Amino acid sequence: MGRTQVAKPFAGIRVLDLTHVLAGPFCAWQFALLGADVIKIENPADPDCARARGPDATQNTQLNGLTYQVQGTNKRAIALDLKKSEGLKVLLDLVRTADVLIENYRPGALLALGAGYHHLAAVNPSLIYCSISGFGEEGPRAGLHAYDNTIQAASGIISQSGGHKPGVSFVDYATGYSAAFAVSAALLRREKEGKGVHITCSMFETALMLMAPELAASLTPSDAAPGKEAGLLPYQTQDGILMLGAFTPEQNHRMWQLLAEQGFDVGTFGQCKTFAEMWSCAPAMRAALSDIMATKTAAEWQELLHARGIAAERVRSLREAAADPQLAARGFFHSEAGGAAGALFPTTPCRWSEDGPSIEAHAPAVGEHTDLLLSELGVEADAIVRLRTAGAVA
Repeated sequence: MGRTQVAKPFAGIRVLDLTHVLAGPFCAWQFALLGADVIKIENPADPDCARARGPDATQNTQLNGLTYQVQGTNKRAIALDLKKSEGLKVLLDLVRTADVLIENYRPGALLALGAGYHHLAAVNPSLIYCSISGFGEEGPRAGLHAYDNTIQAASGIISQSGGHKPGVSFVDYATGYSAAFAVSAALLRREKEGKGVHITCSMFETALMLMAPELAASLTPSDAAPGKEAGLLPYQTQDGILMLGAFTPEQNHRMWQLLAEQGFDVGTFGQCKTFAEMWSCAPAMRAALSDIMATKTAAEWQELLHARGIAAERVRSLREAAADPQLAARGFFHSEAGGAAGALFPTTPCRWSEDGPSIEAHAPAVGEHTDLLLSELGVEADAIVRLRTAGAVA
């Protein structure tokens, strides 16, 4: 007998996506991957700027850039000018049908348009309204503009990274995940208690949470900061840099035991039984490992270390990582219909035994589903023409 089809977890949930750039669209996309009806709402004269970003100039000109596509699949799109009363009315009509609204405008911007939480909760008291911003909606920095790179600077991430900015927008994506988790929890609570809620999610605080141990340590009086385990550092090999992952004292013991078996002089390094002992020996260990690692290729060291259950990986380029057969085995990439020829899109790092995240539809053009969505709201064809003529929709 065939397996009974199970609905995706968020099937039947409607999410209004008033977001742009990275964190907000990525948050809303999590629900689209899991079956929600996610409706992307954009200003027809000023759509999501991510649409114009990506490696393909033609796609960028067509407002279908790869940066937009990778977090826009499975969504429907409507173009509304919320500064026009007719456009705001359409939003309110959509809110009456919605479960969730996600926005990442500057704090106060939607409130000024009559689309703040209290405005919309009056229309739909069970609405879960999630606001994503740089610093949250309270405090002296609440109204500041922010992007991933400036948050990395403000939060101490760049300082913690030796003064260099990591070359990825991971704060945006971590914020999107954090907000999606909060919205999911709010949906669960609403199922139990019937309550809507306003959630505010801060990129600044997300960045600090990504460094929780380091943050806590920086606030704790200490005579001396602990050293860095020599077994967690990068070392030059014959053909590249190898990042070691001998973290615990037990792993440290196994690593030095292996090196001794390979004929290297390891002294008493393998006898360290505590982190404190490893920290005290770290400078000498680093010097020894620098000489030892330079005697073989990264691949040779990986094979030896992996066989002993010790993490170790050659520093690879992003392109090399993407070609790893491990990703194909997990079904990580999806060839998105309607995207660039041969384009592979990442999906999710989580696999479900059934009915998990999947890409079912291409990322929509600006206002691609405007007429359809208005029709679903009961707006007649002639009224749609009037709305479009007035510039309220596109």
